[in-house]
Amino acid sequence: MAIPVIDAHHHIWRRRDLGWLNGPMEPRIFGDYAAIRRDYEIGEFLADASPHGVVGSVHVQANWPAGQAEAEADYVHRAAEAAGWPMGFVGHADLLAHDARRALDRLAAFPLTRGIRMQLHWHAEPRYRYAARPDLMDDPAFRNNLGIVGELGWSFDLQIFQSQMADGARLAADFPAITFVLQHCGMPHDASAGGREEWRHGMELLAARPNVVVKLSGLGTFLNRNDRAHIARVTRETVELFGPDRCLFGSNFPIEKLWADYGALIGAFHAALEGWSEADRAKMFHDTAARVYRLDF
Repeated sequence: MAIPVIDAHHHIWRRRDLGWLNGPMEPRIFGDYAAIRRDYEIGEFLADASPHGVVGSVHVQANWPAGQAEAEADYVHRAAEAAGWPMGFVGHADLLAHDARRALDRLAAFPLTRGIRMQLHWHAEPRYRYAARPDLMDDPAFRNNLGIVGELGWSFDLQIFQSQMADGARLAADFPAITFVLQHCGMPHDASAGGREEWRHGMELLAARPNVVVKLSGLGTFLNRNDRAHIARVTRETVELFGPDRCLFGSNFPIEKLWADYGALIGAFHAALEGWSEADRAKMFHDTAARVYRLDF
């Protein structure tokens, strides 16, 4: 029997709304993105995903220009009103801002809002870097505003590199009421023996925190290809550490569309998880996402 799928991490956009798609081509963590410098709206996502058992989805913020988080929320909710998709929305807020509560309250007015993603990943390699510095998780303003996210009952999508995982685990320990959703299996980017060991150690620290779940997603980012062996290794290690109850699938479309169609991508994850029972695979492809993002459809 085919397992229904919730895609817990995808994006929709109109090119005119995203500064990074409208301006000059700039180095990006996922390489050459010329092929997606265009509209990618909900109809195309459904055409990509629906033939592969996807029955629900969550839009994760797509880096609209500063000050436009509410406009993105409005765009996504209008898409949902028209098409019935997506079923959940993870928005953006600057949790370093002194007035973050007002921004969060405005996002709370949109009924599909389920969480916040403020990307914290920092790397010595500028092309991989998004955050201004590696230690934003310790900033008092960030922590104060993260507490507001918790008060609203939302999750926090945690995007960090392995060098930041100890800080991430400490953050999760300090905010036990918040569900932290680790992005892209912790973004494993260093294939050396030392890099793999550092990633594994960091993942063990995060897995020790019961309020951390992990997205099985984004594993083509640093290879720029749909590498089934890489997906199998990282996915299996991740599930062994976190367990099926704390893992959820995300396509990261249309980013991953740069090198794979939806069928090839999800097929690689299905193949990686063949050793788990049907009940466990149902958790990872559907049930965990429905629980974490409180989807009711």
